[in-house]
Amino acid sequence: MTTAFRVHALPAELLDRLRVSGVDDLGNAVERLTAAGGEPVRCCLRDAEAGEALLLFGYQPPLPASPYRETGAVYAHAEPCAGRARLDGYPPAWRGRPQVLRAYDDRGWIHDARVHDGHAPETVVADLLADPAVVRVHSRNVAYGCFMFTITRS
Repeated sequence: MTTAFRVHALPAELLDRLRVSGVDDLGNAVERLTAAGGEPVRCCLRDAEAGEALLLFGYQPPLPASPYRETGAVYAHAEPCAGRARLDGYPPAWRGRPQVLRAYDDRGWIHDARVHDGHAPETVVADLLADPAVVRVHSRNVAYGCFMFTITRS
C-alpha cells in the first residue's frame, strides 16, 4: 500500500521569531550551543555536524488543545539554513533510525502508535494514514521521546 504524504519540519516563521527573541513559546530562554555532532536538527531534518551553531528550546508540536499535547526540547540551526528541500518523502537522514510514529485524530488525541526500525517507514506511515480518522502523524525519538517532524497526507 502506498499513501502520498508530506513531511513538515519546524516552521521557518517560528525559527525566525526564536532567533530574534531568544525566548521560546513557553517563555523559556533559548539555549545557544555548539554541536558535538549528531544532534537531530528539526529545521532541515538531518543530524548536526560538529561545530555547527545550534539552538535548543522547548517546542509544542502542532495539535489542538488536548490531554496528549506535549512540550519537549528540540534542536535547530542558530542561523537560517536551506531547510528541507523535499517535503514529499521520508527524511533521508532518518532512514534506519528507530522512531515512534504517533497518529492523531482531529481532536489531538492519539489514535494509534507504532515503533518502527527506520527501514521502509513508508509502509508504517501508509498504514497509519489509511485510517480516515487520522489527520497527522508525529515522528518521535524512541529513547528520549523528542518530537522530530509531522507527517500529513499530500
